[in-house]
Amino acid sequence: MHIAIAGNIGSGKTTLTTLLSKHFKWKAHYEDVENNPYLNDFYKEMQRWAFNLQVYFLNSRFRQIIDIKNSGEKYIQDRTIYEDAYIFAPNLHAMGLMSTRDFENYKEIFNLMDGFIQGPDLLIYLRASVPKLVEQIQKRGRDYENSIRLDYLTRLNERYEAWIDEYKKGELLIIEVDNINFSENEDELNDIIQQIENRLKSLPNISK
Repeated sequence: MHIAIAGNIGSGKTTLTTLLSKHFKWKAHYEDVENNPYLNDFYKEMQRWAFNLQVYFLNSRFRQIIDIKNSGEKYIQDRTIYEDAYIFAPNLHAMGLMSTRDFENYKEIFNLMDGFIQGPDLLIYLRASVPKLVEQIQKRGRDYENSIRLDYLTRLNERYEAWIDEYKKGELLIIEVDNINFSENEDELNDIIQQIENRLKSLPNISK
């Protein structure tokens, strides 16, 4: 079983992944942030490192999906390969931070990978406004995120909404996170857990 959590930078994906992994006893795959050799450089000089960063994430998440498929275990994944391909890379290209040549090369690599994978059984999308994202980014205090621009987050949010509106890879659960704090409020976390349990019951041949 493959559950994935999607959402913009600062929406709470990693926190929710950890909490759900603990509750359901699922194994977790996290976004490779701490060991990513390009992330710091990217936020300092986006145009120079955009293609390198996106290829790194593409490779990392493709390997995660293969691992999940081969394991036979129940996994929850922090961010999906589709977000890289349909949100982050196109956004960088549209902002002039990734050349058309690099973007076309990137899309060819993704399209090849996409032929070998399936979408998660359940996608959980954390919807958050830009002020909420900024609040949570500042709260976690990662140095390399200090230079993230508001227009960058806004563009990403717009692309997330367009992607979710068209999403057909599997079951989808949307959670509005602006007015909740599931990391500190147990009742709000339990409400999310109940929503997930209800969705899992509707999936064929899958139990929690």
